[in-house]
Amino acid sequence: MPSPARAAAHRVLAEVARGRGTLADALSAPPVAALGPEDRALLHELVLGVLRRRGWLDHVIAGLSSRPLRRVAPGVRDALRLGVYQLLFTRVAPHAAVSEAVDLARSVEAPAAGFANAILRRLQREGAPAEPDPVADPRGWLVSYGSLPGWLAERWLAREGAEPAVARARALLQPPPVHFRLNPRVPDAAARLEAAGVRARPGRLEGSFVLAEGRLTPLLEEGTAYAQDEGSQAVARLAATEGLVLDACAAPGGKSLLLADLGQGATRVLAAEASLRRVRSLERLRRLWRAAEVRVVAADALRPPFTRPFDAVLLDAPCSGLGTLARHPDLRWRGSPAELRRQSARQRALLESLAPLVRPGGRLVYAVCSTEPEENEEVVEPFLERHQEFEVEGMPACVKEHSDEQTRAGPFLRIGPGPVRFFAARLRRGR
Repeated sequence: MPSPARAAAHRVLAEVARGRGTLADALSAPPVAALGPEDRALLHELVLGVLRRRGWLDHVIAGLSSRPLRRVAPGVRDALRLGVYQLLFTRVAPHAAVSEAVDLARSVEAPAAGFANAILRRLQREGAPAEPDPVADPRGWLVSYGSLPGWLAERWLAREGAEPAVARARALLQPPPVHFRLNPRVPDAAARLEAAGVRARPGRLEGSFVLAEGRLTPLLEEGTAYAQDEGSQAVARLAATEGLVLDACAAPGGKSLLLADLGQGATRVLAAEASLRRVRSLERLRRLWRAAEVRVVAADALRPPFTRPFDAVLLDAPCSGLGTLARHPDLRWRGSPAELRRQSARQRALLESLAPLVRPGGRLVYAVCSTEPEENEEVVEPFLERHQEFEVEGMPACVKEHSDEQTRAGPFLRIGPGPVRFFAARLRRGR
């Protein structure tokens, strides 16, 4: 029988492939939470690694298989991916990687055990094929070793050129660093960090840290620390102001907390979400962080129920998430050009519904964790043409320092460089 961690990893991959909720939902489900710490860590490594490297794993399997990959049952494919990933990218003993993958394939359909065993034993004997040359065949490299879907590889090549596209895809194959903040309401937060054996170095933003060593989970669970990418922290800083602030699509809640923290008692934050499940999650986080300045409300940003104006409105809009592929590798296999168009239409509608809530002289911040034009300039520029009362506002120095020279050249901000990227527009209402 396969080990509990590998069996759970196999189930999670199947759930992600069927589109049953998000990867985060699958990784926090009760069967995963019931695993011991070591099994949970192995499961995370296997699931995230397979999703990051799936294009290359499939390329390797296809070269060793006697039948087209599309004719292999999905569950058997996932078992093979887990086996190949362990053989090529982990220190798992080869005999364990092979036998466990064969058992997983057998659990899907008994005859598949021999098929899986033949492929994995051949890989042990012959090794993986050579990568395509990224200079001579950049698309071939991107869709195989770079593990991008073909449609996204072609977009990046057309927009960025071969060398930047390859460099970016290569960076996305590595797990991103963990950034976090400490709760200013916990006076001994730094001492707790040290006592927990956590080592960290300062990040590029004030109050941001990069995990260097140790387990952060206990500190997250007690509300001493909060894991948050620096791009997400920078977006909150764009909207930070005294007075009343609306975080219109607030889940998971980190930006609402930071808005309140930066206000130091002079800012009240309405953290709004349409999903009741997310509202409950936001309220739990607010209580854990002891953020009395944050009020969680159930509200649809497309039909906001608010009547009074806000000093600032933050719209961190639902999007494709293509700027977070290192953190959320499942998104590369869920996206499509049609999905980009759908998200873009919703983002335009959200901006239109929220703009009237900004008081004269107030601020509207639009942000997405996407690098694609349909969700970036092609949303904001038409909005500015229709709404002459808004104009682009300059970026604060702390956020400018978080971006590279190229991305600061225009009126908007592409927060990077690095594997996790955001686009942001900071707008001021003049009347």
